[in-house]
Amino acid sequence: MLIEIRDLHKVYRMGSERVHALQGVDLDVDEGEYVALAGPSGSGKSTLMHLIGCLDTPTSGTYYLAGSDVSRLGDRSLAGIRNRQIGFVFQTFNLLPRATAQHNVEVPLIYGGVRGAERRRRAAEVLEMVGLGDRRHHRPSELSGGQRQRVAIARGLVMRPHILLADEPTGNLDSATGRDILALFDSLHAQGQTIILVTHDPQVAAHAARRIFIRDGKIESDERRA
Repeated sequence: MLIEIRDLHKVYRMGSERVHALQGVDLDVDEGEYVALAGPSGSGKSTLMHLIGCLDTPTSGTYYLAGSDVSRLGDRSLAGIRNRQIGFVFQTFNLLPRATAQHNVEVPLIYGGVRGAERRRRAAEVLEMVGLGDRRHHRPSELSGGQRQRVAIARGLVMRPHILLADEPTGNLDSATGRDILALFDSLHAQGQTIILVTHDPQVAAHAARRIFIRDGKIESDERRA
């Protein structure tokens, strides 16, 4: 099992008030699954994404990632997990504006201590995989929105992570470009990549093989495509 989550709670303090963002979530995800976490604003899906992505720690409960209990790790250890095991794709791309596509993709490898020649080879390889082999020397301002998101996906894949975690990846794209990005996710899933996609859009969630709907900090439904 790639992800094992048991009785996960997350409570935020806002002044004197306690906000229960997650209330006893249980979740298993196998390697190679394509999962959509869906739900309305304030449902807890973003909190769950942050915990799965090791961007935050739970108030209580356990989270095992690839057999390791990451729910009690400190910030430094979590940063290492994020770099090596989780690739992130964000709605706003989060690319370095003055860097080329190639250099943007190399950034996680730099933090991971990968040497120059190997770094350049791997970045070029994943850019080719996402259909941007001929755009690797272009800066973000020279690329379309869809191409920028493809660079962001390549950056998320370059460390060969256990999970590609995508937060509203089509939110800043027009409908046609969004469909192209979802088709790329379909292709990556077919190659064995585990994908967890967070969205409020039911049409986007429908692309995933498994759809988990969250409301009021709890899993309301968990459906698999027939």
